Amino acid sequence: MDKVCVLLVCMGNICRSPTAEGVLRHMADREGVAGLFEIDSAGTHGYHVGAPPDTRAQKAALRRGYDLSALRARSVNELDFTHFDCILAMDRDNLDTLRRACPTEHRHKIGLFLEYAANYDDEEVPDPYYGGDAGFERVLDLAEDAARGLIAAMRTK
Repeated sequence: MDKVCVLLVCMGNICRSPTAEGVLRHMADREGVAGLFEIDSAGTHGYHVGAPPDTRAQKAALRRGYDLSALRARSVNELDFTHFDCILAMDRDNLDTLRRACPTEHRHKIGLFLEYAANYDDEEVPDPYYGGDAGFERVLDLAEDAARGLIAAMRTK
């Protein structure tokens, strides 16, 4: 299998997408397939470029063994559409933003992260930014499920 380049995308790249990145990296490493993936995250908006993940996201992730502290927010750029094989949005609003920005020949790469979840029927990872700790735990639950599914799907390619 060739290396699969995966980009996880939310709005500001400080809550959902860096959490998904950290979870996916950790699981790929734990399953011995980290070398088969290039994993990154980005935001559709540049509100927090250069900032670390939200401290609440970091604390929730660390409780489950995921260290997000080295990650820094960045914005999706033109080259991402060419470079990445799989560009997965956390919700429909960001999916639409990606589709509008993406050159036609690369739109087939764009989808929703939770398309890979097996244990949840949710289509979108809810934004926990304005809520409490439970929202960050929910993001982790969904990210763990979708990450397992994504790794399994990429193994069969």
